[in-house]
Amino acid sequence: MPLIQFCVVGSFFLALYKTLNLLLRRPHGIDLDGPDRGNWLLGNIIRLFEGGIDYCVNLSEKYGGAVRLHGPYGETVYVSDPRALHHIVVKDKHIFEETDDFIVSNKLVFGEGLISTVGKQHRRQRKLISPVFSMSNMRQHLSTVHHIADRLASTLAAKLPADSSHSEIDVLPWLSRCALDSICHCVLGYSSDSLSAAEDDEYTEALRSVGPLIGNLCLLRPFVLIITRCCSPYWARKVLDLVTAPWIPTKFMRDIREMRRVVESMDCVSRKVFAEKKAAMDAEDSLCGSGDSMPSMMDIMLKANSVSCNETKLTDAELLGQMNVMIFAGLDTTTSALARCVYLLAQHPRVQARLRSEISDAMKSSRLQEEDDISSAELPYDVLMSLPFLDGIVKETLRLYPSLPLMIRTTTKATTLPLHFPARSRSGEHTSAVTIPQGTHVIISILAANRHQGIWGADANEWRPERWSSSPLAVPPDMDILVGGEDATSTSRSAPVLGVKDGVRFPGMYSNMMTFLGGSRSCIGFKFAEMEIKQVLATLVLRLHFSLPMERNARGHVKEIQWKLKGFHIPVVKAPAGDGVTPQVPLNVRSVREEDFKW
Repeated sequence: MPLIQFCVVGSFFLALYKTLNLLLRRPHGIDLDGPDRGNWLLGNIIRLFEGGIDYCVNLSEKYGGAVRLHGPYGETVYVSDPRALHHIVVKDKHIFEETDDFIVSNKLVFGEGLISTVGKQHRRQRKLISPVFSMSNMRQHLSTVHHIADRLASTLAAKLPADSSHSEIDVLPWLSRCALDSICHCVLGYSSDSLSAAEDDEYTEALRSVGPLIGNLCLLRPFVLIITRCCSPYWARKVLDLVTAPWIPTKFMRDIREMRRVVESMDCVSRKVFAEKKAAMDAEDSLCGSGDSMPSMMDIMLKANSVSCNETKLTDAELLGQMNVMIFAGLDTTTSALARCVYLLAQHPRVQARLRSEISDAMKSSRLQEEDDISSAELPYDVLMSLPFLDGIVKETLRLYPSLPLMIRTTTKATTLPLHFPARSRSGEHTSAVTIPQGTHVIISILAANRHQGIWGADANEWRPERWSSSPLAVPPDMDILVGGEDATSTSRSAPVLGVKDGVRFPGMYSNMMTFLGGSRSCIGFKFAEMEIKQVLATLVLRLHFSLPMERNARGHVKEIQWKLKGFHIPVVKAPAGDGVTPQVPLNVRSVREEDFKW
């Protein structure tokens, strides 16, 4: 009965808040145009996920780089304009901060890691962690990633028939296991070995479950914030015990129970690994381990923290939080990107053949393979990262299909957000600035920004890896060039830089796109993710050929893969050939033949 009362009271107060908001809000609100309000209680934000990529992109194309939406907490601004995003993530980042429910929920799941902290604490953490992802460390860890990618290719090859014909394989769980092994080995020095194990151990199973569970329970965040603010830790624990009681049969409550189990499992193993690392370091037996082992990123971080001054030193709780955050951030996002890359290569056989040829030629040029030996794509770091067509495939995929397509901020005070491209106001006229009240939620549309036709061209929505071949290197953040239209300085170039139009670009840290965000909250491990994706793709296409399923099932249906938007991009098989729910990427896989190198 208390749970029922809690739900009723919570729903009542939410409805009351919405009613008062409708009655007391200013007559004209935010002066931006947008779609109809939708559901009076939840608004129309849910359409971003129901409509998927096309809806998210069409919103900006129809209304401009700033659009008025409606959510449970009132009017929300949906932003994809370069100048506006520059103010949000760089110039006025202190005004546009993460929402309280986002920070509190992350802290409960991961501890005091980078995605759970703000202000001085976040800057202090980032300063210590940034050197961990240095170029020299990436070079050292490439061999580990290559070994794991090679094991992935061998595992898939072992599932193929002896007559060299193809076999349908769901590649998604195997790509996830590969990403998990890479991040556990390189970050923690922990041997998950999920590619070899028949079943996941409790820790690896928990790590693979946490991302989907967060997506399923994101609507619970406001209630988590209310409970943590209104209840003492004792009573908050009692509420958690109540809502995770096994007698409540609904799927939503089962997900809550599973999330609690996953968090407790992650915390238990993380604390054990952390204690072992710290004890080894204290015993001066840490960084080099047994003598020939490579130090993990956690080893490097602990060593750097031990010699830091008291003002910059991280607590044990903060170090533990970094472990959990780096594992989570490097798992689901990389798996999503890898799955999309392999799917697109299966969809475009000529692109796949061209990539295979480029990698084979690079191997021969590096004198690392004999003419008939294509068993392993072990390339030096500089060669791997500079392969132009591989680079174009990875960049184009990350541009069109960012693993985190949407992010949310909230305004700490009223502000005016300038726009480079005028947006539509309520009256239908164009406006170059929008006034945003304090406490307004702002959605950063990475999807729409990365497909902005004013910056990326008329074919911005097309997957064309070759577009990167004719473009010079991306503009470094410190070069004199307009960022969102700010601080103009003319710069002459022999060729146009991709993602820059008339000196204007987005404030993203990676090739002028917003995939890894920009500013002080940008993805700190993007170089590791890029290296891992390139190494896995190079290893797979050199040994295996991928194509879309073509066979019809007993009812005459062919499997068609659909990508749903639920925080991450979730691939499913559309009905009637599939259930439209279970994440999977079934592809036809066979061994590479000689003709597969010709494009």
